[in-house]
Amino acid sequence: MEKIKQIISQFDLDTNLTLEEIPTIDLYMDQVIQLFENKFSESKRNENEKVLTKTMINNYAKGKLFFPIKNKRYSKEHLILISLIYQLKGTLSISDIKLTLDGINKMIMDESIDLDSFYDSYLNLTKRNVEGFKEDIFQRAIEVMDDQEGEFSYLEQVLLISSLVHMSSLYRKIAEKLVDQIVLEQETK
Repeated sequence: MEKIKQIISQFDLDTNLTLEEIPTIDLYMDQVIQLFENKFSESKRNENEKVLTKTMINNYAKGKLFFPIKNKRYSKEHLILISLIYQLKGTLSISDIKLTLDGINKMIMDESIDLDSFYDSYLNLTKRNVEGFKEDIFQRAIEVMDDQEGEFSYLEQVLLISSLVHMSSLYRKIAEKLVDQIVLEQETK
């Protein structure tokens, strides 16, 4: 059990870019990258991994994952969308992310969304998700563990890994079906 606690403590699971941390002034790409690197560096798997790169941002822009920038600067709204993309890309394909965020981009352009309120709801939801995840992971670890000393054997680790991957796959499949539902709803309009 200590091994699980140690792994969880290594990652700041509830790290998100808060509204207070997002500058109200527009930023250049290098400033955006620095902001994300500073905020999410603890969540990287290893030191060589990059949180965000110029290539990633350019690909997001070319793929129209967010509305066009002005004067090579990224607004608060862009930063919120990039933060959402950062979280979504761990599970969804770029095309699924585009489909998911397309309506939000249109609402931003039409000024028909209170993006701060939406993002605040997202942040509250992720906080609750992390709390539930920690409870779930400890319960799964207890169910898998035979050893009374609180240490996992190799086979117990494989079982726990398999269980976590399976749960991740189930969540991903539901998310993909919800993306498909967005597409169906748009086609019927």
